[in-house]
Amino acid sequence: MFGFIRVATAAPKVWVGDIEKNSKEIVKLIKEANKNRSFAIVFPELSLTSYTIADLFFQKVVFDEIEKALKFILESTKDLNIIFIIGSPMIFKDRLYNSAFVCQKGEILGIVPKSYLPTYREFYEKRWFDSGKNIKNCYIDNIPFGVDLLFKSDDTTFGVEICEDLWAVIPPSSYQALSGAELIFNLSASNEYVGKYEYRRELVKTQSARCIGGYIYASSGVYESTTDLVYGGHLIIAENGIVLNENKRFQRESEIIYADIDIEKLRFIRLNETSFKDEEAKEFRVVKTFETNGIDSIKRFIDPHPFVPSESTLRDRRCEEIFNIQASSLAKRVEHIGNPKLILGISGGLDSTLALLVCKKTFEILNRDSKDIIAITMPGFGTTGRTYENAKKLCKYLNVDFREIDIKDAVLDHFKEIGKDPNIHDITYENAQARERTQVLMDIANKEGGIVVGTGDLSEIALGFSTYNADHISMYNVNASVPKTLVRYLIDWVATKVDEKIAKVLKDISHTPISPELLPKKDEELVQKTEEIIGPYELHDFFLYHFIKYGAAPKKILYLAKLAFKEKYDKKTIKKWLKLFIKRFFANQFKRSCMPDGPKVGSISLSPRGDWRMPSDAVVNSWIKELE
Repeated sequence: MFGFIRVATAAPKVWVGDIEKNSKEIVKLIKEANKNRSFAIVFPELSLTSYTIADLFFQKVVFDEIEKALKFILESTKDLNIIFIIGSPMIFKDRLYNSAFVCQKGEILGIVPKSYLPTYREFYEKRWFDSGKNIKNCYIDNIPFGVDLLFKSDDTTFGVEICEDLWAVIPPSSYQALSGAELIFNLSASNEYVGKYEYRRELVKTQSARCIGGYIYASSGVYESTTDLVYGGHLIIAENGIVLNENKRFQRESEIIYADIDIEKLRFIRLNETSFKDEEAKEFRVVKTFETNGIDSIKRFIDPHPFVPSESTLRDRRCEEIFNIQASSLAKRVEHIGNPKLILGISGGLDSTLALLVCKKTFEILNRDSKDIIAITMPGFGTTGRTYENAKKLCKYLNVDFREIDIKDAVLDHFKEIGKDPNIHDITYENAQARERTQVLMDIANKEGGIVVGTGDLSEIALGFSTYNADHISMYNVNASVPKTLVRYLIDWVATKVDEKIAKVLKDISHTPISPELLPKKDEELVQKTEEIIGPYELHDFFLYHFIKYGAAPKKILYLAKLAFKEKYDKKTIKKWLKLFIKRFFANQFKRSCMPDGPKVGSISLSPRGDWRMPSDAVVNSWIKELE
């Protein structure tokens, strides 16, 4: 469904050496995961025997029991679509291998031996097992056996590695991913001691990012032998550097966790965003699976605000990072030009406020007098007292050169010159004000020996919600890749770093409705609210994120948005604004093709010189048709 598949990882209760009991517990969990529509489930290392039977691995009784247990498991699951991966010892050419059995529909599809055997401190696997890292192109009773196996279904391709393999300098999963594996399953028996949990979690998370894939990890639980060690049953499912699900360790009963992995997204990232294709792949045998389980709904948290970290500490760190990138980039540009003054329009709205704060920070970095920042408010026909007073107070408190130039008469004169009726409040009426303001800023920049600092944000650039050759243009735009949903958080963050009177103004600006203020006001009330005209910015930022970062089709974006905003917007509303987003995004590429320089601060930028290249005359029909 939209490229999502469900995976599972389990930590079964084990009885050390009681293979019959272990096999029954494994079957119970396989059936449970199949009922939950899982594509595949992975069990811990040597889960059939238990990891800790030590020298009992050499006992004939153990292998007699393994043979019976495998027959029981395969017979019990022959009617199930789920793929399951269990750990068991395997004898091949008079050598013993710690192996993963990949099974489905009553058959063993393939057997993968462990490559790297830990033999240090508490581990001594080489006492029992041989490394399988050189076993390739081998078969056991016509079953593929070796480290050169990948498994391919109609939905995805996956590989398998075992515990210490992940700790290797170059894990086998790296080569598996380069050769097409989008999921990696790891059977592990990692014991617990202080600090190991964090390291293990980071390894899984990092390897999923390095492989640009899903990583599904299962580790032995508390019922392994505690003669010398304790096992916590750590289960982790990660996708491209993000942990989707993780259990609480030290559970006293069998446990399964699930996650829905976006295979379609992973493929897009591999194609589009990395040097993945530059690495050399190895030769693998591909084993075809039977038909697998699919899902008809997604059980996964979809972040409604993907540009804004939900955790407050991380959000504060992100805001500080962005603010420093903005200020540092502007400082570089100012020094390069020869230390000009900075000129910007200040409206009392979110974007111009953030740009002004960045200018102030820039001059602190450069040890420049803030009076060389010229902030100009230009009241027009729709300017309200609230935004005007906030702009005025903020400039006063920041100690910048504040100037006021009323543009109404100049615009009316212009209307007269072009034969425009000022009583008709159309697009000419609005855009003439925006262009007059830009003319004022540009001419003052010439007069004062300065540069115009742009204020338009990423969301406006995506939607083309700017006047061409007006607020669309500047000498340098510090907000060019900051989405609207993040601008407010940046201002609120700055408010925590400044004195009380500045903070009070910033908080009021943060809570002022977004408006271009281009239509005449009525009794100091806004008659224009941007989000009533073009739709909620939180929706547009969501659409932008998935459209650009993951290349998601409109129908998938609609589905994800329904999940993310299910408490706030209905399907009809989301679809209406998504359609508008797509149309505006295509129609306004010509504005992005000549947008000013500005710093990239996040993973998405629409600069034609960097991240986004698109013809200005691309036809939108296929995208609209797909949505409909």
